[in-house]
Amino acid sequence: MSATSLDPFIEKLLRGEKRAISRAITEVENETPQAEIVLRKIFHNTGRAFRIGITGPPGAGKSTLTNELAKYYRKQNLTIGILAVDPTSPFTGGALLGDRIRMQTVALDEGVFIRSMATRGSLGGLSKKAKDAADVLDAAGKDVIIFETVGVGQSELDVAQAADTTVVVLVPESGDSVQAMKAGLMEIADVFVMNKSDREGANQAVTALKAILQFRVTHEGNEWIPPVVKTIGSEGKGIDEMVEEIANHRKYESSSGVLRTARTRQLRERIHELVNERMNIDFWTPERESLMEKSMVKVVERTLSPYDVAEKLLETYGASSRKKKGIKE
Repeated sequence: MSATSLDPFIEKLLRGEKRAISRAITEVENETPQAEIVLRKIFHNTGRAFRIGITGPPGAGKSTLTNELAKYYRKQNLTIGILAVDPTSPFTGGALLGDRIRMQTVALDEGVFIRSMATRGSLGGLSKKAKDAADVLDAAGKDVIIFETVGVGQSELDVAQAADTTVVVLVPESGDSVQAMKAGLMEIADVFVMNKSDREGANQAVTALKAILQFRVTHEGNEWIPPVVKTIGSEGKGIDEMVEEIANHRKYESSSGVLRTARTRQLRERIHELVNERMNIDFWTPERESLMEKSMVKVVERTLSPYDVAEKLLETYGASSRKKKGIKE
Protein backbone atom coordinates (compact mmCIF):
# COMPACT_ATOMS: atom_id res chain seq x y z
CA MET A 1 0.00 0.00 0.00
CA SER A 2 1.82 3.11 -1.22
CA ALA A 3 1.32 6.62 0.09
CA THR A 4 -0.27 7.69 -3.22
CA SER A 5 -2.88 4.92 -3.05
CA LEU A 6 -3.63 5.45 0.64
CA ASP A 7 -6.31 8.15 0.41
CA PRO A 8 -8.51 6.27 -2.10
CA PHE A 9 -8.10 3.23 0.11
CA ILE A 10 -9.19 5.22 3.18
CA GLU A 11 -12.23 6.43 1.26
CA LYS A 12 -13.20 2.84 0.44
CA LEU A 13 -12.69 1.88 4.07
CA LEU A 14 -14.89 4.70 5.32
CA ARG A 15 -17.57 3.61 2.85
CA GLY A 16 -17.52 0.22 4.54
CA GLU A 17 -16.25 -1.81 1.59
CA LYS A 18 -15.48 -5.33 2.83
CA ARG A 19 -12.25 -5.76 0.86
CA ALA A 20 -10.90 -2.50 2.29
CA ILE A 21 -11.87 -3.54 5.83
CA SER A 22 -10.17 -6.92 5.41
CA ARG A 23 -7.06 -5.31 3.97
CA ALA A 24 -6.83 -2.75 6.78
CA ILE A 25 -7.19 -5.41 9.48
CA THR A 26 -4.51 -7.52 7.77
CA GLU A 27 -2.18 -4.51 7.85
CA VAL A 28 -2.96 -4.13 11.58
CA GLU A 29 -2.33 -7.81 12.29
CA ASN A 30 0.96 -7.79 10.41
CA GLU A 31 2.05 -4.56 12.14
CA THR A 32 3.07 -2.92 8.87
CA PRO A 33 4.17 0.73 8.74
CA GLN A 34 0.98 1.46 6.77
CA ALA A 35 -1.17 0.17 9.62
CA GLU A 36 -0.27 3.10 11.88
CA ILE A 37 -0.88 5.57 9.04
CA VAL A 38 -4.33 4.09 8.47
CA LEU A 39 -5.20 4.13 12.18
CA ARG A 40 -4.08 7.76 12.47
CA LYS A 41 -6.18 8.82 9.47
CA ILE A 42 -9.36 7.06 10.56
CA PHE A 43 -9.25 7.91 14.28
CA HIS A 44 -11.55 10.93 14.01
CA ASN A 45 -14.15 8.63 12.41
CA THR A 46 -14.19 6.28 15.41
CA GLY A 47 -16.12 6.36 18.69
CA ARG A 48 -19.58 5.94 17.19
CA ALA A 49 -20.03 2.17 17.32
CA PHE A 50 -21.34 0.46 20.44
CA ARG A 51 -18.85 -2.20 21.56
CA ILE A 52 -19.97 -5.36 23.33
CA GLY A 53 -17.66 -7.93 24.90
CA ILE A 54 -18.76 -11.55 25.19
CA THR A 55 -16.57 -13.54 27.55
CA GLY A 56 -16.64 -16.45 29.99
CA PRO A 57 -15.31 -19.98 30.48
CA PRO A 58 -14.69 -22.28 27.50
CA GLY A 59 -17.73 -24.26 26.39
CA ALA A 60 -20.25 -21.78 27.78
CA GLY A 61 -21.74 -21.14 24.33
CA LYS A 62 -20.28 -17.69 23.65
CA SER A 63 -20.13 -18.16 19.87
CA THR A 64 -23.74 -19.34 19.72
CA LEU A 65 -24.90 -16.31 21.71
CA THR A 66 -22.80 -13.98 19.56
CA ASN A 67 -24.45 -15.47 16.50
CA GLU A 68 -27.92 -14.94 17.99
CA LEU A 69 -27.04 -11.40 19.06
CA ALA A 70 -25.90 -10.54 15.53
CA LYS A 71 -29.11 -11.98 14.05
CA TYR A 72 -31.19 -9.87 16.45
CA TYR A 73 -29.39 -6.62 15.61
CA ARG A 74 -29.58 -7.33 11.89
CA LYS A 75 -33.36 -7.53 12.18
CA GLN A 76 -33.12 -3.95 13.49
CA ASN A 77 -31.18 -3.08 10.32
CA LEU A 78 -27.97 -2.43 12.26
CA THR A 79 -24.59 -3.35 10.77
CA ILE A 80 -22.38 -5.64 12.81
CA GLY A 81 -18.66 -6.25 13.16
CA ILE A 82 -17.58 -9.41 15.00
CA LEU A 83 -14.03 -10.00 16.18
CA ALA A 84 -13.74 -13.61 17.25
CA VAL A 85 -10.50 -13.67 19.22
CA ASP A 86 -9.17 -17.24 19.07
CA PRO A 87 -6.16 -18.92 20.70
CA THR A 88 -3.00 -18.40 18.70
CA SER A 89 -1.96 -21.41 16.69
CA PRO A 90 1.36 -22.74 18.08
CA PHE A 91 2.45 -23.57 14.52
CA THR A 92 1.43 -20.62 12.38
CA GLY A 93 0.74 -17.84 14.89
CA GLY A 94 -2.65 -17.42 13.26
CA ALA A 95 -6.14 -17.83 14.68
CA LEU A 96 -7.97 -21.13 14.84
CA LEU A 97 -11.08 -20.39 12.81
CA GLY A 98 -13.57 -22.33 14.93
CA ASP A 99 -15.66 -19.30 15.88
CA ARG A 100 -16.25 -18.28 12.29
CA ILE A 101 -17.36 -21.82 11.45
CA ARG A 102 -19.85 -21.76 14.34
CA MET A 103 -21.27 -18.43 13.10
CA GLN A 104 -22.09 -19.59 9.58
CA THR A 105 -25.70 -18.39 9.79
CA VAL A 106 -24.64 -14.72 9.83
CA ALA A 107 -21.32 -15.07 8.00
CA LEU A 108 -22.95 -14.65 4.57
CA ASP A 109 -24.96 -11.57 5.58
CA GLU A 110 -23.64 -8.47 3.80
CA GLY A 111 -24.35 -6.42 6.91
CA VAL A 112 -22.09 -8.58 9.07
CA PHE A 113 -18.29 -8.60 8.99
CA ILE A 114 -16.60 -11.44 10.89
CA ARG A 115 -12.88 -11.70 11.51
CA SER A 116 -11.06 -14.35 13.54
CA MET A 117 -7.98 -12.94 15.23
CA ALA A 118 -5.18 -14.52 17.23
CA THR A 119 -4.56 -13.44 20.82
CA ARG A 120 -0.84 -13.34 20.00
CA GLY A 121 -0.04 -14.32 23.57
CA SER A 122 -2.09 -11.58 25.17
CA LEU A 123 -2.78 -12.74 28.74
CA GLY A 124 -6.12 -11.01 28.84
CA GLY A 125 -7.38 -12.93 25.84
CA LEU A 126 -7.80 -9.77 23.77
CA SER A 127 -4.78 -8.54 21.84
CA LYS A 128 -3.98 -4.89 21.12
CA LYS A 129 -4.46 -5.74 17.45
CA ALA A 130 -8.09 -6.70 18.13
CA LYS A 131 -8.66 -3.25 19.65
CA ASP A 132 -7.09 -1.62 16.58
CA ALA A 133 -9.25 -3.82 14.34
CA ALA A 134 -12.31 -2.59 16.24
CA ASP A 135 -11.32 0.97 15.32
CA VAL A 136 -11.20 -0.10 11.67
CA LEU A 137 -14.72 -1.56 11.92
CA ASP A 138 -15.91 1.54 13.80
CA ALA A 139 -14.57 3.89 11.14
CA ALA A 140 -16.10 1.67 8.45
CA GLY A 141 -19.52 2.49 9.86
CA LYS A 142 -20.43 -0.63 11.82
CA ASP A 143 -23.16 0.16 14.34
CA VAL A 144 -22.30 -2.63 16.77
CA ILE A 145 -18.92 -4.31 17.32
CA ILE A 146 -18.82 -7.58 19.24
CA PHE A 147 -15.65 -8.99 20.79
CA GLU A 148 -16.04 -12.72 21.38
CA THR A 149 -13.02 -13.79 23.38
CA VAL A 150 -11.07 -16.93 24.11
CA GLY A 151 -12.55 -17.55 27.54
CA VAL A 152 -9.63 -18.85 29.55
CA GLY A 153 -11.26 -18.22 32.92
CA GLN A 154 -8.59 -16.42 34.92
CA SER A 155 -7.47 -13.78 32.44
CA GLU A 156 -10.41 -12.25 30.58
CA LEU A 157 -10.08 -8.75 32.05
CA ASP A 158 -8.81 -7.17 28.81
CA VAL A 159 -12.27 -7.28 27.29
CA ALA A 160 -13.57 -4.80 29.87
CA GLN A 161 -10.98 -2.27 28.68
CA ALA A 162 -12.22 -2.51 25.10
CA ALA A 163 -16.00 -2.93 25.41
CA ASP A 164 -18.74 -0.53 26.47
CA THR A 165 -20.79 -3.41 27.85
CA THR A 166 -19.27 -6.70 28.98
CA VAL A 167 -21.43 -9.82 28.96
CA VAL A 168 -20.13 -12.75 31.02
CA VAL A 169 -21.55 -16.10 29.90
CA LEU A 170 -21.76 -18.93 32.43
CA VAL A 171 -23.31 -22.40 32.50
CA PRO A 172 -24.94 -24.22 35.46
CA GLU A 173 -22.24 -26.89 35.82
CA SER A 174 -18.94 -26.78 37.63
CA GLY A 175 -19.86 -24.04 40.10
CA ASP A 176 -19.29 -21.34 37.51
CA SER A 177 -20.90 -18.63 39.63
CA VAL A 178 -18.30 -19.16 42.35
CA GLN A 179 -15.53 -19.53 39.77
CA ALA A 180 -16.58 -16.22 38.26
CA MET A 181 -16.14 -14.51 41.59
CA LYS A 182 -12.64 -16.01 41.99
CA ALA A 183 -11.59 -15.18 38.45
CA GLY A 184 -12.43 -11.51 38.74
CA LEU A 185 -15.24 -11.81 36.20
CA MET A 186 -17.59 -10.37 38.82
CA GLU A 187 -15.73 -7.08 38.56
CA ILE A 188 -15.95 -6.79 34.78
CA ALA A 189 -19.47 -8.13 34.14
CA ASP A 190 -22.18 -5.64 33.25
CA VAL A 191 -24.62 -8.41 32.33
CA PHE A 192 -24.50 -12.07 33.35
CA VAL A 193 -25.97 -14.73 31.08
CA MET A 194 -26.66 -18.20 32.41
CA ASN A 195 -26.62 -20.12 29.15
CA LYS A 196 -27.83 -23.71 28.66
CA SER A 197 -30.37 -22.93 31.36
CA ASP A 198 -32.42 -25.98 30.45
CA ARG A 199 -29.80 -28.07 32.25
CA GLU A 200 -30.15 -29.31 35.78
CA GLY A 201 -29.11 -26.86 38.48
CA ALA A 202 -29.66 -23.72 36.37
CA ASN A 203 -32.16 -22.12 38.76
CA GLN A 204 -29.92 -22.79 41.78
CA ALA A 205 -26.92 -21.33 39.94
CA VAL A 206 -28.87 -18.17 39.06
CA THR A 207 -30.07 -17.79 42.66
CA ALA A 208 -26.51 -18.21 43.98
CA LEU A 209 -25.16 -15.70 41.48
CA LYS A 210 -27.81 -13.12 42.35
CA ALA A 211 -27.03 -13.56 46.06
CA ILE A 212 -23.34 -12.93 45.41
CA LEU A 213 -24.17 -9.83 43.35
CA GLN A 214 -26.49 -8.46 46.03
CA PHE A 215 -23.78 -8.97 48.66
CA ARG A 216 -21.31 -7.09 46.49
CA VAL A 217 -23.70 -4.21 45.83
CA THR A 218 -24.64 -3.92 49.52
CA HIS A 219 -21.00 -3.67 50.58
CA GLU A 220 -19.59 -1.64 47.69
CA GLY A 221 -22.52 0.64 46.93
CA ASN A 222 -22.49 0.09 43.16
CA GLU A 223 -25.20 1.93 41.25
CA TRP A 224 -25.47 -0.68 38.50
CA ILE A 225 -26.48 -4.17 39.60
CA PRO A 226 -25.55 -6.64 36.83
CA PRO A 227 -28.71 -8.51 35.86
CA VAL A 228 -28.68 -12.30 35.39
CA VAL A 229 -30.40 -13.54 32.24
CA LYS A 230 -31.25 -17.16 31.50
CA THR A 231 -30.76 -18.28 27.89
CA ILE A 232 -30.73 -21.39 25.76
CA GLY A 233 -28.55 -20.11 22.95
CA SER A 234 -28.93 -23.17 20.73
CA GLU A 235 -32.70 -22.58 20.65
CA GLY A 236 -32.60 -18.79 20.55
CA LYS A 237 -34.39 -18.54 23.89
CA GLY A 238 -33.73 -15.60 26.22
CA ILE A 239 -32.03 -13.53 23.50
CA ASP A 240 -34.67 -10.77 23.66
CA GLU A 241 -34.08 -10.34 27.39
CA MET A 242 -30.30 -10.38 26.94
CA VAL A 243 -30.53 -7.62 24.32
CA GLU A 244 -32.88 -5.65 26.57
CA GLU A 245 -30.45 -5.79 29.50
CA ILE A 246 -27.55 -4.75 27.24
CA ALA A 247 -29.68 -1.79 26.09
CA ASN A 248 -30.52 -0.93 29.71
CA HIS A 249 -26.83 -0.88 30.59
CA ARG A 250 -26.11 1.34 27.60
CA LYS A 251 -28.79 3.81 28.73
CA TYR A 252 -27.39 3.78 32.27
CA GLU A 253 -23.85 4.44 30.99
CA SER A 254 -24.97 7.31 28.78
CA SER A 255 -27.19 9.01 31.36
CA SER A 256 -24.73 8.67 34.25
CA GLY A 257 -21.60 9.74 32.37
CA VAL A 258 -20.01 6.34 32.99
CA LEU A 259 -19.61 5.72 29.25
CA ARG A 260 -17.51 8.85 28.71
CA THR A 261 -15.40 8.05 31.79
CA ALA A 262 -14.86 4.46 30.64
CA ARG A 263 -13.90 5.48 27.11
CA THR A 264 -11.50 8.08 28.48
CA ARG A 265 -9.89 5.35 30.59
CA GLN A 266 -9.69 3.05 27.55
CA LEU A 267 -7.98 5.72 25.44
CA ARG A 268 -5.57 6.55 28.25
CA GLU A 269 -4.67 2.85 28.44
CA ARG A 270 -4.16 2.75 24.67
CA ILE A 271 -1.70 5.65 24.92
CA HIS A 272 0.17 3.81 27.69
CA GLU A 273 0.34 0.70 25.47
CA LEU A 274 1.66 2.67 22.51
CA VAL A 275 4.31 4.44 24.59
CA ASN A 276 5.44 1.18 26.22
CA GLU A 277 5.62 -0.49 22.81
CA ARG A 278 7.73 2.34 21.38
CA MET A 279 9.95 2.44 24.46
CA ASN A 280 10.52 -1.31 24.21
CA ILE A 281 11.51 -1.05 20.55
CA ASP A 282 13.80 1.95 21.17
CA PHE A 283 15.36 0.50 24.30
CA TRP A 284 16.45 -2.95 23.13
CA THR A 285 19.18 -1.98 20.69
CA PRO A 286 21.83 -4.59 19.71
CA GLU A 287 24.27 -2.78 22.03
CA ARG A 288 22.03 -3.13 25.07
CA GLU A 289 21.21 -6.74 24.22
CA SER A 290 24.97 -7.36 24.09
CA LEU A 291 25.56 -5.56 27.38
CA MET A 292 22.91 -7.70 29.06
CA GLU A 293 24.34 -10.94 27.63
CA LYS A 294 27.83 -10.04 28.84
CA SER A 295 26.44 -9.58 32.34
CA MET A 296 24.52 -12.87 32.40
CA VAL A 297 27.46 -15.02 33.59
CA LYS A 298 27.80 -12.91 36.74
CA VAL A 299 24.04 -12.89 37.24
CA VAL A 300 23.86 -16.68 36.96
CA GLU A 301 26.79 -16.98 39.40
CA ARG A 302 24.91 -14.63 41.75
CA THR A 303 27.82 -12.16 41.89
CA LEU A 304 25.71 -9.53 40.16
CA SER A 305 22.00 -8.95 40.69
CA PRO A 306 19.39 -8.44 37.94
CA TYR A 307 18.64 -5.08 39.55
CA ASP A 308 22.24 -3.93 38.98
CA VAL A 309 22.08 -4.96 35.32
CA ALA A 310 18.73 -3.24 34.83
CA GLU A 311 20.06 -0.04 36.44
CA LYS A 312 23.12 -0.06 34.17
CA LEU A 313 20.96 -0.56 31.09
CA LEU A 314 18.69 2.29 32.12
CA GLU A 315 21.73 4.53 32.67
CA THR A 316 22.87 3.86 29.10
CA TYR A 317 19.37 4.69 27.85
CA GLY A 318 19.34 7.95 29.79
CA ALA A 319 22.79 8.85 28.47
CA SER A 320 21.79 8.15 24.85
CA SER A 321 18.62 10.22 25.26
CA ARG A 322 20.60 13.17 26.58
CA LYS A 323 23.10 12.81 23.71
CA LYS A 324 20.28 12.95 21.17
CA LYS A 325 19.04 16.18 22.75
CA GLY A 326 22.56 17.66 22.73
CA ILE A 327 22.81 17.77 26.53
CA LYS A 328 26.36 17.50 27.83
CA GLU A 329 27.15 15.14 30.70
